Amino acid sequence: MLFGLKSQGLYSLKFHFCQNMYPQNKHPYSFTVAVTEKNLEGFLSAAEIPLSRLYICMAGVFFTAAMVWVYTLMKHRYSVFKIHWLMAALAFTKSTSLVFHSINYHFINTEGHPIEGWAVMYYITHLLKGALLFITLALIGTGWAFVKYILSDKEKKIFMIVIPLQVLANVAYIIIESTEEGSSEYYLWKEILFLVDLICCGAILFPVVWSIRHLQEASSTDGKAAMNLEKLKLFRHYYVMIVCYVYFTRIIAILLKITMPFQWQWCYEFLVEMSTLIFFVLTGYKFRPASNNPYLQLPQDEEDVEMDEVGQISMDWDRLITPLLDLKGLRTNRTLRQRGTDLCLAPKQVLI
Repeated sequence: MLFGLKSQGLYSLKFHFCQNMYPQNKHPYSFTVAVTEKNLEGFLSAAEIPLSRLYICMAGVFFTAAMVWVYTLMKHRYSVFKIHWLMAALAFTKSTSLVFHSINYHFINTEGHPIEGWAVMYYITHLLKGALLFITLALIGTGWAFVKYILSDKEKKIFMIVIPLQVLANVAYIIIESTEEGSSEYYLWKEILFLVDLICCGAILFPVVWSIRHLQEASSTDGKAAMNLEKLKLFRHYYVMIVCYVYFTRIIAILLKITMPFQWQWCYEFLVEMSTLIFFVLTGYKFRPASNNPYLQLPQDEEDVEMDEVGQISMDWDRLITPLLDLKGLRTNRTLRQRGTDLCLAPKQVLI
């Protein structure tokens, strides 16, 4: 069948065996159908033709953002933590995944089927990207490597839940990509993917909520209220960012895809990739390695306060002893002055 420009649209082929319309009638049947779907530009549908160029362009954008991030880390190397390099690995993995996705769509468009090697490379990088994304977001939410190096038991349970679910979600995505839409397995795995993905998105919010609650309690109990309030404000912004990102990519973008004309449905992928890029950039800006970042400012310990007090006593002793030494003509006796300073540094001793 040939369709002209006036008959363009989204078509589907469905088969019904009329003798099995009633439950009591179950007649076996077997047939073979060979269908070749092709547009003038290639084998992809009108909604998928721009995807190859879209993915390769977005891969370049993500790679550029990753290089800028690495430059920032090298510039502020003394304020860099392990989580910063994990964020860089996530950006490079995302860029690599988009490159393989673009190559996969290119061969589908030109050959009519994916090349197995490129498809496998895309599935591997897509799985790594998904796992790195949720692990990085959860680690930032817990404050790991920034203000602590040990995760609590409930935070470890979050990772024990999120990582296997993310693997299951990626397996479901691979099955959906390699299965025809008309098969029964397609809709089953599509529902599994949607449910598991929402569970993962909800699970990574728990560490952020726990950190916000901890900072709220700390700001009202200790003497570092200003610093804790700055961190509390930052975590609240991070929580809002995650919620907006999940809500847009999982709900709003899908609704837009349903309501768009068929030839504009590629805009769904464009909106998802752009929202991911904006989310990455905002997260990197909020938690950038800088000395004035409230997230990276460690609370001052009591020992540091005591050392400041001791240093102040030492300076006071120096100002007190200098006139006495000058009266006796000992203007250059630095040994005695240094000795007096050492005596002042002795813990819990009062000199009379």
